[in-house]
Amino acid sequence: MTSTDDSGEAVVYDLDPDCTLEDVEEGNYYHATVNGVVDYGVFVDLSDSVSGLAHESNYDGSYEVDDDLVVKLTEIRENGDLSFEPAEIEDYETVEVGHDYDIADAGELSDAVGETVHLEGEVVQIKQTGGPTIFHVSDETGVIPCAAFEEAGVRAYPEVEIDDVIRVTGQVDERDNALQVEVDSLDVLTDGDAENVRERLATALEERAEPHEVEPLVEWPALTQMFPDLQEVAKQLRRTVLESRPIRVRHHADGDGMCASIPVQYALERFIQETHQDPEAKRHLFKRLPSKAPFYEMEDVTRDLNFALEDQARHGQKLPLLLMLDNGSTAEDVPAYKNLAHYDIPVVVVDHHHPDPEAVEPYVDAHVNPYLYDEDYRITTGMMCVELARMIWPDITEELRHVPAVAGLCDRSKADAMTDYVELAESEGYEESFLRSIGEALDYEAHWLKYDAGRNLINDVLNVGNQDGDERHRELVNFLAETAESEVEDQLDAAMPHVEHERLDSDANLYRIDVENHAHRFTYPAPGKTTGEIHDRKVQQTGEPVITIGYGPDFAVLRSDGVRLDIPEMVSELNEEVVGGGVSGGGHLVVGSIKFVPGMREEVLDALVEKMADAEIDEALQSTTVGHEQND
Repeated sequence: MTSTDDSGEAVVYDLDPDCTLEDVEEGNYYHATVNGVVDYGVFVDLSDSVSGLAHESNYDGSYEVDDDLVVKLTEIRENGDLSFEPAEIEDYETVEVGHDYDIADAGELSDAVGETVHLEGEVVQIKQTGGPTIFHVSDETGVIPCAAFEEAGVRAYPEVEIDDVIRVTGQVDERDNALQVEVDSLDVLTDGDAENVRERLATALEERAEPHEVEPLVEWPALTQMFPDLQEVAKQLRRTVLESRPIRVRHHADGDGMCASIPVQYALERFIQETHQDPEAKRHLFKRLPSKAPFYEMEDVTRDLNFALEDQARHGQKLPLLLMLDNGSTAEDVPAYKNLAHYDIPVVVVDHHHPDPEAVEPYVDAHVNPYLYDEDYRITTGMMCVELARMIWPDITEELRHVPAVAGLCDRSKADAMTDYVELAESEGYEESFLRSIGEALDYEAHWLKYDAGRNLINDVLNVGNQDGDERHRELVNFLAETAESEVEDQLDAAMPHVEHERLDSDANLYRIDVENHAHRFTYPAPGKTTGEIHDRKVQQTGEPVITIGYGPDFAVLRSDGVRLDIPEMVSELNEEVVGGGVSGGGHLVVGSIKFVPGMREEVLDALVEKMADAEIDEALQSTTVGHEQND
């Protein structure tokens, strides 16, 4: 730098607040501000960290704090002290001086504790505590909390908003075994500076969001053809974590639903830990929420939306992405989706229920379902989600090899690939009978947990992320499975004498039971599971086509073996034909549940039986009943 330009006019430099001693030279003129007055002179600031003394012998008159003036830098001493003298210059050109930053990486600060660093990134969360304001800043390498203090409980830098691009200077500190930056200065970048950072971050985010390439656990073309869609979901979930947008998982509260959600939870939490310095990020950015119904109920969406808006207001979080697992594909989900459509809440669905794509897809960002590939429910959601989890975080593969077999056995998949999945699990020390016990234990715990995710307990039962070894796992599963089996036997002892039988015109066997009045209530098994157990017993006893209806005041649970039913289509027809019945419901082709108004129960059930009597017998369907809704 020189003190004159090419025309000989004086140059006065105006330093950026972040400029340091490296940005100044002796003999140059600078814009300065008085920050203190003493008997022997005045102290002046050129930037936040560049200041010095103008001795009283070098000027006439007087100055006050906050006065602006032009000074000449006369000396830089070896100890870093600066000496100035005020300058009277009539004609000059002001030249702004920026600071060349060495920008640190948010995800690589572990070796910089105690050092001052500069960061550039996007604000992804702003949380006001009783002390400092915490700005969570995301760059190409991760997310770091930056603590800025104005005064206790008062918002620092109130002009900063989520999605702003900022430059932070501060000291790296370690608090509660986690890193954060204590903010010295924070500036919002604008125009070209902001755009450059955004472009850099967008390129890096796109690269980091890419899912891992994984080989399928078993060779099964029916599932492998779905890998491109699953990879897109994995990419969207990884990108969501990198953007610090919370993920809320809604899954059916049964064995397959938990075999789907637990691996995805485990994978995403590992990815969150890798990318976020805040140890609480895992708790804030992911929540698993079981649903008793195999669709998204208005009660659930209302609670989810309320909590999301509260978290946004209280913790400065973005609105979440909703991940629907083992539900979310049917027209019954649409009213809840319409509720979410008023907000910025992306919806992603991975499910194997018979879908209503025309009704659902206007409201979802991604929809993976075997029926969309001319496959069916034999590809369970748990099987798909184990592969999805591996695409997100492949290091957990060893812990997941048995999970697809559990998912298939829980949902009684008759896919040819079940043999390969069971053999894979057996190679890991899980014999088939024990896999079935795991499924029974999952159903049993889900019943008593109700709307609680039961995170640690369910992980122990499924043996994913279990830190205490196989011995306790086996003891726990055997205890729960034996208890569940005993309670099922007690239930059937009470219910079986009340099962009514008739032979339909198609020669199929129809069994009915009033599970409200002829089975124990508010205990295990629930009406859906009770109906399924009765159905299985009748199939084994008769060896013939069987339909079973378990009904209560305003619901019916349906099971079929050897009869070609289309339960979603039947529900749609009943809703139109039984005027005032208020019929709704759905499920798979041969298993489902319906609801209706209590006063129309007889009309609805009679019309339902007529449709079942007209259904075609199909021996190929014999023993393909799935147990997906047995927790209803």
